[in-house]
Amino acid sequence: MLELQNISKKFGQKVIFDHFNLTISEGKVLSLVGPSGGGKTTLLRMLAGLEKIDSGQVVYNDETVSIDHLEHRNLLGFVFQDFQLFPHLSVLDNLTLSPIKTMNMPREKAVERARELLKRLGLEEHENVYPYSLSGGQKQRVALARAMMINPKIIGYDEPTSALDPELRQEVEKLILQNQEMGITQIVVTHDMQFAQNISDEIIKINPK
Repeated sequence: MLELQNISKKFGQKVIFDHFNLTISEGKVLSLVGPSGGGKTTLLRMLAGLEKIDSGQVVYNDETVSIDHLEHRNLLGFVFQDFQLFPHLSVLDNLTLSPIKTMNMPREKAVERARELLKRLGLEEHENVYPYSLSGGQKQRVALARAMMINPKIIGYDEPTSALDPELRQEVEKLILQNQEMGITQIVVTHDMQFAQNISDEIIKINPK
C-alpha cells in the first residue's frame, strides 16, 4: 500500500499541493483525471524523484520512504507522455542504459532483463531497431519496458493515450490490465475519462487550485 501524507509542493508562489493525502492499495490501478495545471504529472514526477517534495511523508507498505532520496528508491517507474526514447540508441540500448549507468547493473543481467520484457511485450524482434522505425504503440511499449527495467514498486503513466488512435489506445489498456493481473500497482494520469473507467479500480479527479 502506498500512502501520501500531508504532501505539499510549490512552484514559485503557486501552491500545487497543500497537505495532500492519497492512499492506493497494492496491485490496484488508480487514475488521476482532470485538466492541465492540477498537479497530476507533478505527483508522478515527485514519486519518481524527478521533482522535490517540499514537505510531507511517503509510506510504502508501512515503511516511511525519505522524500529526499526517492530518486534512489525505484519506488515509481515513469512512462513519459512523449516516450523520451533516445533516437540514437537501439531499443535494447534504450532499455539497458539507465540500469547499467545508475544502478551498476551488470550488462549481461541488464540485457537478459530487457529481452525478457521485450518478449513479454511482443517486441523481441525489435531489439536492434531505432525508435524512428517504431509505431506509436510500439514506442509506448518500449517506454513501458524501460520503466519496468528497475523493478519499480509502482508504474506511473503520464497521458499514455494522448497521441494514439483508438486501436492503439485499446492496446495500452490491455498492457495496463495485464500488469494489474500480475499484481503491479499503477497510477495513470489522463484527460480521457472513458479510458480511465476502462482500466481503473479507482478514479480521483484533480482540479487546478
